[in-house]
Amino acid sequence: MNENDFLASYSPSDFERPSVAVDVSLVTVVDGSLRVLMIRRTEHPDSGKWQLPGRFLRDESPDAAAMGALEEKAGIRDVYVEQLYTFGSPDRDPRTRVISIAYYALVNPVRLATDTTDVVLAEIDVPWQGEIGGGVTLRHGGEQLAVAFDHADMIAAVVKRLRGKLGYSPIGYELLPEEFSLLDLQEIHETILGRSLNKDSFRRRMLNSGDLEATGHRQGGVGHRPAALYRYSRHSP
Repeated sequence: MNENDFLASYSPSDFERPSVAVDVSLVTVVDGSLRVLMIRRTEHPDSGKWQLPGRFLRDESPDAAAMGALEEKAGIRDVYVEQLYTFGSPDRDPRTRVISIAYYALVNPVRLATDTTDVVLAEIDVPWQGEIGGGVTLRHGGEQLAVAFDHADMIAAVVKRLRGKLGYSPIGYELLPEEFSLLDLQEIHETILGRSLNKDSFRRRMLNSGDLEATGHRQGGVGHRPAALYRYSRHSP
């Protein structure tokens, strides 16, 4: 049998075909708090609980589906998106076998609409240090959110990924406006890492990294000496 004959006789029904979905953790920082966009489910299963933006895979690549889910569910496009991990526990969805390819996206909060009844920026409560891992809790308005499926596990994996990459990757700049102060940048790093950083050593490291360009501008409308503003140099080595 040649390959054409084999393909002509091949039956996909001979093997179980699980559904494939994508779920995206859209992460931002607001007032020193690491947050993620959550959507209230209105259908079973887990109706009333909170989920990440996502959808089942169509005739498209997983990357295209992740971008599409962000645009459909959150009205967001043209943001930093990275594939995270594949979640495939046989019982993660009570409907059928669903394998989810998890992504995360980073965005400055000014691009996000304010909270509504069914879409919120939930605070991520991370009770562990470093990249050791563990569970996270989501809160909004002081109340703990009930999270659908295994989406809390996905968000915990995002925190570990961000903490692991922050020291060698420019991902922190994705959470800032085009122009920012060194203090703004330090606050992003401290929020992701969950700990304080030495101001002087952080400034030296950032200024020596080659990642920053001075804009010649200073902060406006502040009650103290205005800080110099920088931008991320995307042409840096």
